[in-house]
This record gives sequence, C-alpha cells and structure tokens, in this order.
Amino acid sequence: MLGSLAGFVRRSPSLRNTVQTRCYASGKPGSSAAGSVGIKSSLLRRGGKLALHAAFYSALAGTAYISYELYRESNPLPQVAQSANFADGSPRKTIVILGSGWGSVSLLKNLDTSLYNVVLVSPRNYFLFTPLLPSTPVGTVELKSIVEPIRTIARRAPGEVHYYEAEALDVDPADKTVKIQSVNKDQEYTLDLKYDYLVYGVGAQPTTFNTPGVYEHASFLKEISDAQEIRVKIMTAIEKAATLSPSDPERQRLLTFVVVGGGPTGVELAAELKDYVDQDLKKWMPSLSKEIKVTLAEALPNILNMFDKSLVEYAQDLFKQEKIDLWLNTMVRGVDKTHIRAKCGDEMIEVPYGVLVWATGNAPRDVTKSLMGKLEQQNSRRGLLIDDKLQLLGAEGSIFAIGDCTFYPGLFPTAQVAHQEGEYLAKAFKKIHKIDHLKWEMSQAAEAEKQSLAVRLDKLQNDIEHFKYNHMGALAYIGKEKAIADVSFGDSQYKWAGSFTFLFWKSAYLAMCLSFRNRVLVAMDWCKVYFLGRDSSV
Repeated sequence: MLGSLAGFVRRSPSLRNTVQTRCYASGKPGSSAAGSVGIKSSLLRRGGKLALHAAFYSALAGTAYISYELYRESNPLPQVAQSANFADGSPRKTIVILGSGWGSVSLLKNLDTSLYNVVLVSPRNYFLFTPLLPSTPVGTVELKSIVEPIRTIARRAPGEVHYYEAEALDVDPADKTVKIQSVNKDQEYTLDLKYDYLVYGVGAQPTTFNTPGVYEHASFLKEISDAQEIRVKIMTAIEKAATLSPSDPERQRLLTFVVVGGGPTGVELAAELKDYVDQDLKKWMPSLSKEIKVTLAEALPNILNMFDKSLVEYAQDLFKQEKIDLWLNTMVRGVDKTHIRAKCGDEMIEVPYGVLVWATGNAPRDVTKSLMGKLEQQNSRRGLLIDDKLQLLGAEGSIFAIGDCTFYPGLFPTAQVAHQEGEYLAKAFKKIHKIDHLKWEMSQAAEAEKQSLAVRLDKLQNDIEHFKYNHMGALAYIGKEKAIADVSFGDSQYKWAGSFTFLFWKSAYLAMCLSFRNRVLVAMDWCKVYFLGRDSSV
C-alpha cells in the first residue's frame, strides 16, 4: 500500500510539490538546513572560479603590459635628423649637454630634441641609478641592473642626438665652445664643439677635506668602478682572514670594515654589509662571520641629518641592535694602509681596518674650477652659482648648470633635485625655441610688423617661470629589511619606519628606475637574493 501511495505521488506533480514544500518547512534532514549548505557550497565554488578567472586574466594583462613596454623600449620610432635649418629657413640651434647623470639624462628624456641639434658629452656611456649603488658591492643588486646605456636613451628621443664618449677639458663662455677629449685610448681625439646653449651637468668629485692618505688607501662610492673595487676588497679580506688563526691580530684587522660618512650612502652601505654577513656569510663561514665588525664613523652628533629626529633615533637604535659600531662626533684625521687616526671628542684614537669606504661629500671638478675662474660673478667654493632659472651667473644666458656641480640656497646635491632641474629645463627650452624663432621672424619681417612681434616676444620671455623645487621626501635603508621615510604628499608630511617602510622604499625605487627594463632586472635581483641568497665570490 505504501508503494502504491509513493507511486501516486511521483505521478502527480502538484502533490509532489506540496509534499516537498512541507518537507522543507519541517526542518528535518534534506530540508532547509541541507538547502542552505548546498547554496553556500555553490557560492564558494562560484567564488573560487571567479578568483581563478581574475588571477588568470590579471596575469595575462600583466604579461601583455610587460611585453608591450619591453617591446616599445626595444623598438624606438624613427628620429628627425639634425640639420642647420628648419624647413622654413630658420636656424636650428645647438644644445651641448655635459654629463650623463640625473640632471642631464632627465633633460634628455623630456626634451623635444627635434627642436634642436643636441650633442651629449660624457666620459661614461651609461646612466647610473645611484640610489641603489650601495646595494651592489655585496650583490643585493647587480650592477648591470642599475645602468642604462646613453645610446638607448638618446635613440628613444624624437630627434637625433649625437653622443661623444669624451671628457670636457675646458669651456670658453666668450667663444661659446667646449673642448673635449676622448676617453678611449685606442682612438684619442680632441674637439672644439660650438654651442648656442650649454647645459653643464658634470657632477662633482668626492671630497676628502684634505685628510692625508684617503685618496691612496680608501675607496669611494660614486661610480661602478668604485662598487667593483669595494667588492674585491671585501672578498679578498675575508678569504685572507680565513687562512689566519682566530687569535691573530691581522685577522681581526682584515675583518674590520669601516664606512666614513653618516649620510644615506654611508648608512645604506653599512646596513648592506651587515645584512650580507648575517644573512649569507653566516651560513657558509659561521665562525668567521661572528668576528666581522662593521663600523660607521660620522663627524656630526648624529647620522642622517636630513631626516626627522625621531627617525634618526630609530635608525641609530637599530644599528645598536645589529651590532654596527657607530662612531659619532668622530673626525678622521689621517689614514694609512692599515690604520685610521681619528679624533673622537677630545681623544685621539687609532683603529686598524681591513676595508675603508669614504662617503662624505662633494667637491668641484677641475673643469668646474676652471670655468668658475673665467666668470667674475663665480666666487663660491661650493659650486657654480646659478640664478632661479638655472642660468650660470656671468654667462649671459647661454650656459645652464644643473646637479651636484652647482650651488644655490635651498637646493641640495641630491638626485631628486637634479631630476627636477632636468625636467624644468626641458620645458624651458621649448619656450626658448619659440623665442628664438620669433626673433628670427622679426629679423625677416617688414618694419610695420615688428611692433606686434615685439609684443609677442616680450610675452613669451615672461612666460618662462622660475625653477621651484618640490621636495618629495627622503628614504634610507637601515638594514634587517627595515627602512625610514620622511615623505611629503601635498602639504602633509609623513614619517614612517620599519618593515612596511622597507616595502615602500622598494616600490619607490622601482618607480624611479629610468626604464622598464631596469625595473624588471632590479625586481628579479631582489627575488634572487630572497630565494637563493647573495653570491660570496668576487
């Protein structure tokens, strides 16, 4: 009988629906609870599929973006050739750019080179991303990852750019010529380049404050060759110390690494050295790594003077935790092959060292000193004096100076300042081209038209704004995957420190890299170190 009733229910749709409805309402197994579980399970499956699809399409979009950027950088568009005149007969003026640092390259990247005959002169045929240079001696970042060839930068410009791998020997402001000499010993040559406008961005050389023995025995950290030299010295000292007895004073000397200078370069190098010892060398040479001493010497009462006091204290406390010896109020008085003589307060000390790196400041180059001597208004020892439009004082508007070779109140010798100066000049030269073209039109125009053209000319000349530096902040890596940041966003200032700031430090430097190729290479270097560690060979 029950079987007959069940068969009847199955054959009757309306009765079957009624029974199911009552069954769901009863709260028994197979009712609403089971239905709720089924709905949740279905939603989870849908959410999982959506997440997989989102991840897939994001990866696809990221791959397409990277491929496009790399293709665009590797396949530049055709360039406008250099010529003496434009199509309308007006003369095309010549800009000579000296140097391949932050200011010069920033100008080259943003300048409309189709408006001028552009000539770039530099003894090095690449741009160096200096903020990551302290990471290279220990192998956190490879040197090739932070350089960009000058010829690739020049080739991506809209107009043809001529490059000379040469050094500027002399500038004649009166004759508007630059004397250059090739740095290639196999093909030596000397040329006198004529210019209408000169952008002087030769940078600066390290200063030793006339400390005896520094040039002979210390290493600097401004160029690729410096980083390579420091790496060789570190690895050589470690391998030589490994052959000596732990009680041998020579071993202790070799394993003492001293960095002089408490600015960002010195602090980051000391932090990178300590990271290398604690994170990598400790695995392969555990007993020797415990004997290595990293010391940072600074003549002032604290390090990182451009940062907020609270951030400085955080950095100094972390250095103490990392067991980095911090010598404050310590002025180095002399250096020989194996020892440093320094005045610490009122006490003179002598400390043995194995590797010494000098990272203390800048001094004008010889060619800069020569140029300063030719202009009456150049009476500063700190660098070339410029006005608020970056024009060299005494050069009558034909020479612009940018970067570390200059001195202007409120502008510091940093990459950030030079970068903004280059961008400003690129915009200024666009307006200067219009002014020069209008002057040529006036020379060709009838007398009746000159008055209206003069009014336009006066307006254009007043349109060139003064240079205004926008300080974005300062960053510094202080070791143990921690960093400090004193940054500005609009009128607000933020002070950060710690591991999150280290991620911000990485992101900011990746964004600042000159090309997409550099960003990919630096990111790959960081991943390589995270998974595989640093290389301990020369």
